[in-house]
Amino acid sequence: MVRIKFPDGRVKEYPEGVTALEVAKSISNSLADKVIAAKVNGQVWDATRPLKGEVELKLLTWNDPEGKAAFWHSSAHLMAEALESFYPGMKFGIGPPIETGFYYDVDPGDKVISAEDFKKIEDKMLELARRKNKYIREDVPKKEAIKYFKDKGDEYKLDLLENLQDGSITFYRQGNFTDLCRGPHIPDTGYIKAVKLLNVAGAYWRGDEHNKQLTRIYAVTYPDQKELAEYLTMIEEAKKRDHRKLGKELALFTFSEKVGLGLPLWLPNGAALRERLENFMRNAQREAGYMQVVTPHIGHKDLYITSGHYEKYGKDSFQPIRTPQEGEEFFLKPMNCPHHCEIYRSSQHSYRELPLRLAEFGTVYRYEQSGELHGLTRVRGFTQDDAHIFCRPDQVKEEFVNVIDLVLKVFKTLGFTDYTAQVSLRDRTETTSVGQKGSKYIGTEENWEKAEKAIIEAADEKGLKTNVVYGEAAFYGPKLDFMVKDALKRNWQLGTIQVDYNLPERFDLEYVGSDNQKHRPVMIHRAPFGSLERFVAVLLEHCAGNLPLWLAPDQVALLTISENNLAYSQKISHLLKKYDIRTLIDERNEKIGKKIRDAELKKIPYMLILGDKEMAEDKVAVRKHGKGDVGAMSAEDFAKKIEEEIKEELGK
Repeated sequence: MVRIKFPDGRVKEYPEGVTALEVAKSISNSLADKVIAAKVNGQVWDATRPLKGEVELKLLTWNDPEGKAAFWHSSAHLMAEALESFYPGMKFGIGPPIETGFYYDVDPGDKVISAEDFKKIEDKMLELARRKNKYIREDVPKKEAIKYFKDKGDEYKLDLLENLQDGSITFYRQGNFTDLCRGPHIPDTGYIKAVKLLNVAGAYWRGDEHNKQLTRIYAVTYPDQKELAEYLTMIEEAKKRDHRKLGKELALFTFSEKVGLGLPLWLPNGAALRERLENFMRNAQREAGYMQVVTPHIGHKDLYITSGHYEKYGKDSFQPIRTPQEGEEFFLKPMNCPHHCEIYRSSQHSYRELPLRLAEFGTVYRYEQSGELHGLTRVRGFTQDDAHIFCRPDQVKEEFVNVIDLVLKVFKTLGFTDYTAQVSLRDRTETTSVGQKGSKYIGTEENWEKAEKAIIEAADEKGLKTNVVYGEAAFYGPKLDFMVKDALKRNWQLGTIQVDYNLPERFDLEYVGSDNQKHRPVMIHRAPFGSLERFVAVLLEHCAGNLPLWLAPDQVALLTISENNLAYSQKISHLLKKYDIRTLIDERNEKIGKKIRDAELKKIPYMLILGDKEMAEDKVAVRKHGKGDVGAMSAEDFAKKIEEEIKEELGK
């Protein structure tokens, strides 16, 4: 018998060999119709795979992220089958699910696949889907797998096989297509009812520009046509909200190939926006007892050897900076934490001084492949709102809870109301023990257990909606990542908090305890924004460029009706500046209608129309962006209205 424990704690026995789909059918046929995969003892399986022993089972539907991933991965295989029917001899790289949909990297030989081919591929996928071919999993000996792909002449699958152990290799077959794959997959192709190919691009095999460039085809599928239509509508809206487009329209940032790919240049409006975000965070940190520090943009190689960053990321960093002194090497700073460890180490500390909270808007540099760069969301140089808290072990949970409060304050102020806290833990399938050679993680099992326990307890205490994900921890410790949904219901990772027992060990950090003995502090890493670049990009797309009043580059546009009103506009501008209200005077010799339209396009929150009537009454005619006329009032009353609105936005 199989002893199955369900998420609600119920336990039930079934005959050995039962599948998750059969378990669902035993509960109800309507449930079984929705089940597309299963989580078995923490791992996602095919719903048709036999179960044995003791099992913790969660039935997955389209509404579960893991269910969607299985659906889209299965769709990638379906697309590959359709492609193979049109392009015999095509070779296949990888076809993973992504956040929305999937892609497949393919080598069509001397053929070219373009958007003109999308319709016939979509039609073929739907034709194949209607056949309801089962996804069949098969364990294959490595020798047999190598022979299969040698016969097909597919060097990409042979390359993937090199790193796989005999006994761990599986094929999946559906219809006339067979692929090297570990799964999981949906039961059959009939679940796929709506198909859309989105884009075609180039992608180097294994992301290495020295390898052959393959054709990457992006697509998305859904279990019904209505959801696909809603998604395509969202895509069109996303194009309007693209932060790269908005950044240009609002004159916030630019890029230059001469400066370097992935290195943003902040224009005056963007620099002012960054400054206001930084000041907001500095004020919040000051109230929470943080002290500001500044560290260099580079560090000696030995610093990153000590921290472990060189071993983990050295090969993927920018090349070292070599000085005239033989053997001396520096690196562009990939992280701020090693520098902060050295600041802590620069003086002795008593238990009474802890927690010590060090904060810095520190710019770091990481070499991302050029094909992976994307506006401000994926760059090579970015500024983190970084801080590191050095505390006693008995202070960890309280400090962690305080940081959660700070992150939630940021989200509330900036209008992010839909979020989930992702508890990112070690990979439980890791074969090498923590701290041993070849392991993904440094430190000790004991410290990892303590760190994971503190994060889970703190998240529970704050009543956060959490999702536990294994394998997403940092190499030095577990973390709490905040996954935020924007206005288009897209997920973004913003804000992270990490508990670290390991860097204090590596840097030999100490404090003198109440027993007059030396003890090791615990380190908490945190960045509520994450990076300013990424945060600004997400914020722009979330609010479609309609920034909160306190953040807007220009808060008020003064629009004169004629030249007679120029002096009056200067008087109003001078008065508003006394209230620290940022104003722009449009003195152009244009009709007022055009001035209003241009101010609307610039997404300036308020417009003040200034004509002869307003001059005579010593008032301003107020318009609000996107809403129209508000009415006439004195400039002082308008300034007070702005002050109150900003206070409300900032929660004061």
